[in-house]
Amino acid sequence: MANPLQFLQQVRGEVAKIHWPTRREVMLTTVMVFILAALTATFFSLVDLGIRWGLQAIIGS
Repeated sequence: MANPLQFLQQVRGEVAKIHWPTRREVMLTTVMVFILAALTATFFSLVDLGIRWGLQAIIGS
């Protein structure tokens, strides 16, 4: 069991090892997330329309 001072020193050492992303990396990954979310929404909308069309064809309403 480490005392609080040693614990804080260890935490500081671990935080120093973290690779923080650059502004460019954050912007690129954010744009990629929005693009992939839009593509996913489009895909599932098309699947939903296809299922709806198929059911309407089967039911005949």
